[in-house]
Amino acid sequence: MESLALNTEVRLAVAQCFRTFTTSTDTKDIITTLQTLHSYLDEGPEGRTTSFQRAEFRRAHFTRTLQFLVSNIQADWFRSLTAAQRTELWDGLFLKGPPEQALLVLMEGIGELRASTNLDHLVSITEKFLQSGRLAELLWSYCLETGPSDSPQLRETLLGRIVALPDLAANRLHPKNKPLFLPQQYHPLLATAMLTALERTCQALKDGTDCSLTFVAQTLGKVCIQGHSGLVLAVMAPRLSACTRSDMVWQRVCWKLLENVPQQWMESVLTGLVQAVSSPDALGRIIGNLVLTNKKAQFVITHKLLLLQYKYETQVLRIVLGYLAADRERRPLLIQVLRSVSQAWANPSAVKHTPLEQQLYVSKALLLSVSLLRDSELQELRSELLQCMLGGMQSHLDSSLVRIRRMGMVVGECLSSRMDINNTKLKFEYDQDEESQELLSLMTPIAGDEPEAEPANGVDSPPETGETTPFTHNVSSQNKSNTEPDSDLDSDDELTPYDMSGDQEKMEAPPPRYLRDCLETLISSEDAVRVELSLRAAEGLVRKNVFATREISVQLTKVLLHMEDKYSINSFLSLRQATMVALTVTDSIPVTQYLTTEFYSLNYSLRQRLDILEVLALAAQELSKPIDEKRNPSMGIAASMDLTLYPGDNPVHWRQVVEKRIQSKTKRLRKGATQPPAEATPNRYAPVAGHFFFPLLSNYDKPQVTFDLLGGDHLVLGRLIHTLGLFMHLAINAPIAAQMGCALLDFVWSVRYHVDQMVRRGVLFAVCSVFLSMPSQNLLVDLSDQLFETRTWLADVAEGDPDADCRSLAVQSLVLLDKSLKKQLQDQQALSMEP
Repeated sequence: MESLALNTEVRLAVAQCFRTFTTSTDTKDIITTLQTLHSYLDEGPEGRTTSFQRAEFRRAHFTRTLQFLVSNIQADWFRSLTAAQRTELWDGLFLKGPPEQALLVLMEGIGELRASTNLDHLVSITEKFLQSGRLAELLWSYCLETGPSDSPQLRETLLGRIVALPDLAANRLHPKNKPLFLPQQYHPLLATAMLTALERTCQALKDGTDCSLTFVAQTLGKVCIQGHSGLVLAVMAPRLSACTRSDMVWQRVCWKLLENVPQQWMESVLTGLVQAVSSPDALGRIIGNLVLTNKKAQFVITHKLLLLQYKYETQVLRIVLGYLAADRERRPLLIQVLRSVSQAWANPSAVKHTPLEQQLYVSKALLLSVSLLRDSELQELRSELLQCMLGGMQSHLDSSLVRIRRMGMVVGECLSSRMDINNTKLKFEYDQDEESQELLSLMTPIAGDEPEAEPANGVDSPPETGETTPFTHNVSSQNKSNTEPDSDLDSDDELTPYDMSGDQEKMEAPPPRYLRDCLETLISSEDAVRVELSLRAAEGLVRKNVFATREISVQLTKVLLHMEDKYSINSFLSLRQATMVALTVTDSIPVTQYLTTEFYSLNYSLRQRLDILEVLALAAQELSKPIDEKRNPSMGIAASMDLTLYPGDNPVHWRQVVEKRIQSKTKRLRKGATQPPAEATPNRYAPVAGHFFFPLLSNYDKPQVTFDLLGGDHLVLGRLIHTLGLFMHLAINAPIAAQMGCALLDFVWSVRYHVDQMVRRGVLFAVCSVFLSMPSQNLLVDLSDQLFETRTWLADVAEGDPDADCRSLAVQSLVLLDKSLKKQLQDQQALSMEP
C-alpha cells in the first residue's frame, strides 16, 4: 500500500508540473517547476525526493516529461528563460536520467520538427548528449541490467536509433548536418563508448558483480551489418588486442561478446575483425575458440573467407589460417581447410569457369595452408597433396592464359619443395613477376606479430651471392697472388703482346646474293654459317626482287615453315617469321592459299599452326598500310636502279634546300597549310582479303589425327578467332566486308559460350570487329534476324561473365552496335524527309 501511495504521489506531482507549464505565466513558477523535475533525477542523499520516488519517476514518467517539453518548445514560458537557465534547467533534463529514453525522445523530436531554431536547439542537445559520454552510460546500464525490462520491439528501436543516427540526422538536417553526426566521427565515438562499457564490465567482474554483454554485442553486430565495421573495428580491434595480451578477464569478456553476437550478424563482425587485427595471435585472443562452438563462425572462417570470397588482401589469409593453426583444438579445422582448398585448386572446372583473381586467391590460401603444416601432418596428407599437385598442375598448364599457367608452375614448385618426394623437386622456367614472387614468399611463415619479409628469390633458388662468390673469390685470390712480390707463379707480364688492333674477323662464307641460292642453302646445306647467312639475307632479297620471289614463293614458304633451329641461330624465330611475312606480302594469293590449306593439314604441330596464323596476321597488317616510297615492297631490282644514287645530281635538290631554309627563317602571323595533302594510295589488302579469311573458316569442325580445334586445342581456337577478327577489322570499307562479317558471326556463334576465357575473348573481339568494320546498312539488312539475339547475349556476358576482359569487350560491342544502328536509323530518317 505504501508503494502504491508513493506511485500516486509521483504521478500527481508530475501532472501538477505539466499544469504549471501550461497555465502559468510567471517565470519563477516555471523555474521552480523545472527544479522540481530535476530533483527526481539528482543523485545523492535524499532531499526533496526519496530514492523510490526517483526510481518511479525514471521508470514511468521520464519519457513522458521529455516528450512534453519537446512538444512545448515553442511556448512563451520557454522563451522567457534566459540562455543560462535554459541550458541548466531545460537542457539538463535531457542529460540526466535514463540515457536510452533521452536518446529516443531526442531522435523523435528531430524527426518531427521542421527546420527552425527549435530544431537547432534539439540538435545541439543531441551533440552534448554524445560528447558527454551518455552513449557509454547507455551501454553500461544494459550491461548492469539496472534498467526496467524492455520489450524486444523497444530494444530493436533503440538499436536502430543508435546505429542509424548518422543516416537519420543526414536525412533530416541535410545540407546543414553537424560534423559529429557524420559516420567518420560518430562511429569511432560509438566504438569508444563500447570500449568504455567493456572496460567497466571487466572491472565489475573483478569486483564480483555480474554483467551482461548482450546489448553491446547486438550493437556491434548491427553497426557491422550496416556496413560500418571498418570504422568501428579500426578503433576497437587495436584496443582489444592490447588489453587481451596479458589480462585473462579481458579475454573472457571478448569471447563472451563475440558469442552473444546474433547469428544473422556474425559474418559481418568476423569479416571486419579479420581485416582490423594485426596478427593471428590477436585474432585468437579476441575470439578464442569461437569456430568450435559457433557453426556460423566456423562456416565464415573456414569456408566463406577462403573459397566463396576473394576480395581480401593476403594479410587476411595469413591471419585466418594462422588463427586455425595456432591452437591444438583448432588444427583439425586447418586440415579440413587444406583439403577443401586443394580440391578447389585442382578442379578443372574451377580453372575454366572462375575469375583469375579468385584462382590466385585460392592458390595463396593453398600455399599458406601447406606452409603451416607440421611434418607429421604433412606425412599423413602426402598422397592427397600429391594428387592435388599433379591434377591441379595439369589443369593449369592446359589453360591458354599465361598467368594461369605460371600460377600452376609456381604452386607446383612450392608443393614439391614442401613435400620433397625422393629428393626430387619440380623446377619450371617462367618469367618471375610480382605475382609469382608473392606466391613464392607465402611458403615462408611469419614469426609472431613481426611483419614478413618477402624473399626476393623463388623457392629453393640459390641466392645470387651463392653463384658469384666462388668466381669472385678466385679472381681476388689470383689478383692477390699476382701482386705479391714473392710469388713463385710464372708470369707472362714481361712478354711483348702482338699488335692485333688491325685484325678483322675472317668471313668463312660470303652472304648470298640471289634468292635461289638462299633456297638451295636452306634445303641442302649442313653448314651452320651458310644457313645463318641465307636466313638473314632472305627477307631483303624477297623484298628487292619481286619477279624472282614469285617463282619460288610457295616453295620457300614451305621450307621455312618446316625449318627447325638445328644450329641455335640468334633470333631464328624472328628471322624466319619476317621472311615468311615478306613472301606473303610480295606474292599474296599463292602463299596465302598454301598457308591456309596447310593450317588444317595432318602432321603439323600446334606451334606450326600458330606460326601460320601469326604470319598471316602480320602480312595482312602490312598490306593494309599505305605504301612507303622509301621502301616499296613491290619494287624490283630493275626499278630500284632508276633511283638517283647521289642527291647532288638531282637539279631540283638545291631548290628544295633553299626553300626549306627560307621557310624556317620566315615568321608568319598566320600560317596556313604548307604541306600538300597526302596522296591517296590503293589498299593492297582489300583485293586479297577473302584469300586470307574464307579458307580459314573451312574444315574447322573436322577433327584431325593430331588436331582437334573444337576439342582440346583451345589455344589454337582462340588464336584463330582473334586472327579472323583482325582480318575483319582490316577489311573496313572493303567491298567484301559485309560477306566476311556475316560468315564470321555464323562461325563464332557456335562457340560463344566456350569454357576457355581466351576463346570467349576472341569471340567478343571478332564481334567488335564486325560491328566496327561492317557497313551499318548491311547490319540491318543482312543480320536483322541475329541482332536482337546477339544483343541479348552481349548483355548477359557484360553482366555475368567471370572474366573481366570478356565483360569489358561485351560492353564495347554493345556500344558499337548501338552506334551503328543509331547512325543507320538517322540516315534512313534523313532520306525519308527529302522531297
